[in-house]
Amino acid sequence: MGGGFPLDLILFGMIAAFLVLRLRGILGRRTGFERPSAERPGVGPLTASASGAARNGPVIDVEPQTARAVPDVGSAVGQTLQQMAKIDRSFEPGHFLGGAEGAFRIIVDAFARGDRVTLRPLLADATYAGFEQAISAREAAGETQRSEIKSIERAAIDEAVLDGNVARITVRFVSDQVAETLSREGKPVAGADAVAEITDLWTFERDLTQADPAWRLTAARSG
Repeated sequence: MGGGFPLDLILFGMIAAFLVLRLRGILGRRTGFERPSAERPGVGPLTASASGAARNGPVIDVEPQTARAVPDVGSAVGQTLQQMAKIDRSFEPGHFLGGAEGAFRIIVDAFARGDRVTLRPLLADATYAGFEQAISAREAAGETQRSEIKSIERAAIDEAVLDGNVARITVRFVSDQVAETLSREGKPVAGADAVAEITDLWTFERDLTQADPAWRLTAARSG
């Protein structure tokens, strides 16, 4: 990923089978991806619209200029999304995409800060293990990482898979970021103090029959 979020480095072990785990929060009518209980002051559940904000309280800022793309209902991916909605009547692809965008912002920021408490409920077990390993290695080397999302230019649902009642949705994020890793002495060792366009493919998963319909990040790679 060049100077961006080093997902390829930390997620090499996540090509195993997807895990049926859930993100705290709700997608669909409530656009899940809610923050864990140890959230920062003034930050509430993520929502995808003003009407969602009225239902869910304070929201994390989501860039209004983000172009979001939901597959046409007549496409193969669109048909799979419709099948998901038949299993879980609260699921709505547009709301899901808004929640996924908010989760992307939280996870990128939490990884850079080494915030394990925030990351833990947002990631599947194997995914968290990869993130934790990278954070520990960075700490042992005395390095710090700076990641700042300037804007998310595009968020689009690329793939949707329904395996029984288990839904997997892959979202393509195109964002402008500043990302660099600094040594113990404050010297750059990776990335750069400049804005770069980065493309990420993140896969979220949940069991649609669960009473608490929440999602977790199960895989991520550069696009």
